[in-house]
Amino acid sequence: MSDDSIERLYKDFGILADAKDKIGEHEKEYLDILGAVKGSAKEKRLASQFIARFFKHFPNLADRAIESQLDLCEDEDVSIRKQAIKDLPSLCKDNKEHTQKIADILAQLLQAEDSTELSVVHNSLMTLFKIDAKGSLAGLFSQILSGDDLTRERCLKFLTVKVKSLGHEIINKECEEFIISEAKKVLQDVTADEFHYLMDILGWTRLGQTVSGQQELVDLVAEQADINQDFDPKDVENDNVDRLIQCVRQALPYFSSQVDSARFVTYFCEQVLPQFRDITSSEEGADPQLEVLKLFAELCTHCGTLDNVEAKVGKVFERLIEYMPLPPDTENDSTNQDEPVLIFSNVECLMYSFHRLCRQCPDFLTKDADKLKDFRMRLQYFARGIQGYIKKLREALQGKTQEELKTEENKIKVVALKTTSNINTLIKDLFHSPPSFKSVISLSWKPTVGAAKEATVAGQKRHTPITFSSGEAGANKQPKTDRSQREIYQPPSGKYSNKVSSYVPPRGRGRGRPRGSWRGRGWRQNY
Repeated sequence: MSDDSIERLYKDFGILADAKDKIGEHEKEYLDILGAVKGSAKEKRLASQFIARFFKHFPNLADRAIESQLDLCEDEDVSIRKQAIKDLPSLCKDNKEHTQKIADILAQLLQAEDSTELSVVHNSLMTLFKIDAKGSLAGLFSQILSGDDLTRERCLKFLTVKVKSLGHEIINKECEEFIISEAKKVLQDVTADEFHYLMDILGWTRLGQTVSGQQELVDLVAEQADINQDFDPKDVENDNVDRLIQCVRQALPYFSSQVDSARFVTYFCEQVLPQFRDITSSEEGADPQLEVLKLFAELCTHCGTLDNVEAKVGKVFERLIEYMPLPPDTENDSTNQDEPVLIFSNVECLMYSFHRLCRQCPDFLTKDADKLKDFRMRLQYFARGIQGYIKKLREALQGKTQEELKTEENKIKVVALKTTSNINTLIKDLFHSPPSFKSVISLSWKPTVGAAKEATVAGQKRHTPITFSSGEAGANKQPKTDRSQREIYQPPSGKYSNKVSSYVPPRGRGRGRPRGSWRGRGWRQNY
């Protein structure tokens, strides 16, 4: 390192600092500073600070100054890179016309692998947003729209986590409108994860705060879900099942009495339920069938007026009775006879959906005496099948402390009790003469407020499916008391179910998680 070079840099700094109104006449000194980015490590660090300090006074050299600063941002020495990145926002302090370009550069630097360097990039971007939020957004979205996969992902994460933390004072109405406009462009071509990030930030904007905005968000989700197209659950290449599940999850928070879900419910009734048996997942332990039913049940909560409602309710009814066996023929009954399986989770979803939609056609059952008689037999048999479990679950939870109820086993019992109690409530309504559709329940996987302790302690967002042991009580007899066979609660492996007698309804696989990407028209593939 040459002492003369360092001394010259300080001399140039002094001349420029003392020049005041005549600083523009000292272009040579500023050019010397720009040239120092090719010098020693100390020269580079000084050059970074001095370039930013006097940048606004030499607009004719702006492009060259920015390029010199970028050279430092790409230096082999991480300490020099961090210094240069830290100084980048200063270039825009009095020159906002450069904000978009600097934000674009910082967005690309989000690829940094060194955690301390990445932290400096984050801090610089946050500083830049406080200088010029809209210009910073323009730079960020430039990379989201055209950058490589890693840059795109990190920009979206930064947008949803860091930018939201700035609040609406900095991200004002004009910035929100810009976010909404640009996000819609990005949604033309996204992966599943990217879709989640964008819906998160859009929900934070004014769209998530107004009825019209919430309807707009629902419409965006409907477009991404392709609900105007035929549903093909066997199309693994385009991940149609996963896409539908993830899209509906994004839409659910926005449905209300003012934003109804009839469009989605119609799609489920006409396209999804008729092909329900074909819904599968390649993930081990995944149960997309149960997930689809749970989402459908939630959609039915805010379903508006349906066209041709009887046909749609009929599709739900067809699925429901597949899980509700008729009483066994006692003449052919045998102690060695296989017991049917009551899959409580699926029944809760379908019975709730049927109960909600039937409010639009309350004579669906009564207009056909034979159908009503058959259904009542199934209801009665199913009701007997869950009584023993409700009693045993209540006994198992009675007297438990709050801490004891937080164990995984007791959480499972709490949700199992809520599931079976919900079914019991709905059965009572449906068994009325004529059937009633007035009861209101909270679905077992949804958090509850102000309910009894046994129904509130679980607190999980989505319940874990339970399979009751095959040696447990039948629907028409009391639970067995043999302690050696009393391991009622098996580790989660399917749905809430209980073998009862000789009927085996269609079964899915255990519950799983979204894969995080899907392909097809308008959807980018993760590589």
